[in-house]
Amino acid sequence: MNRKATALDVAKLAGVSRSAVSLVLNGRGDGNVAVESQQRIREAAAALNYSPNKIALSLRNQQSRIIGIVSDQVVTSPFDGNIIAGADAVARSHGFVTVVMDTELDESRDESAVETLLDRQVDGLMYVTVGLRPLHVPPNMARVPSILANCFDDRPDSRLPAVIPDEVRGGREAAEHVMSLGHRDIAFLAGDSLTPAAPRRIEGYREAFGAAGMPVNEDRILQVGWDIDTGFHGAMKFLDGVEPAVRPTAILCANDRLAIGVVLACYRLGLNVPQDVSVMGYDDEFRVAQTMVPALTTMALPLREMGAAAMTALLAEVEAAPGKTDDGGKAADAAAASTSAEATVPCRLVIRDSTGAVPAGR
Repeated sequence: MNRKATALDVAKLAGVSRSAVSLVLNGRGDGNVAVESQQRIREAAAALNYSPNKIALSLRNQQSRIIGIVSDQVVTSPFDGNIIAGADAVARSHGFVTVVMDTELDESRDESAVETLLDRQVDGLMYVTVGLRPLHVPPNMARVPSILANCFDDRPDSRLPAVIPDEVRGGREAAEHVMSLGHRDIAFLAGDSLTPAAPRRIEGYREAFGAAGMPVNEDRILQVGWDIDTGFHGAMKFLDGVEPAVRPTAILCANDRLAIGVVLACYRLGLNVPQDVSVMGYDDEFRVAQTMVPALTTMALPLREMGAAAMTALLAEVEAAPGKTDDGGKAADAAAASTSAEATVPCRLVIRDSTGAVPAGR
């Protein structure tokens, strides 16, 4: 079997020093090695099929090149796995790998999950949740650079940075879309108040009416829950036995499952979607929104984008301050405090078949 090429072999073939090979292949060539020499080193490494020893590099840099991810249910749930996919793609592009632990919605396991990852010498931590919510941050996350995705620190003096969807803007753009089709009598079926997403989406709905100079009819806002059956019964309250002249011409929903319930209610009542009533969802749920009949117009949650943005921010901190702390986490805690912020990622309007022009005469 042929011997594996070494950095010295690359140096000899490129006609440079071994230290120059190390600088270039570890990403520190600019400013230290001539551009022509950098090119020769890369060509020699490719010809010899050489890559740096990741373990040795980790030992020298005091980094494991591993990022730990804790999720509440993302791994075991059909929803939101794209957050981790987006995060992992960014990590791999920077030469890091991710290790994921899922607590299956058991908050008592949060701290032990973080501790398990810390025992593996991770360079940073990310906590990911299914659905936007405040998080009681495990205190041991302060020992390394950390970030939150799709959740936010519940402490009043929140210190951990977070990347979350812009739910207010999403609710506003949903209402603006049906307004652009001529609708003015627009109902909103929201989820419950147990999650921050629902009130933020309602806030955006109100903003759209305010910007259009129209009053909000409070009777058109119902918080009913998140499932198909609650969407069905909520829509029946708006539509059953109501004369065409006074029923809403469009119904916005806080998620796609509610929207399915609304469409079923319309069919029960002999109403066509979108000819009689336009229906709009939220989330762009995989294998649901696009395959629904009619295909749902919806606001797509930026799941993959949130994961990518959170990992990009986390790696910037990890790579700016490599190495573990030996001061009980005070350095990492101070760094987290100095960079604390909530970054929002916009949702995306996806126009399909369930929304259309306002009915004639309305």
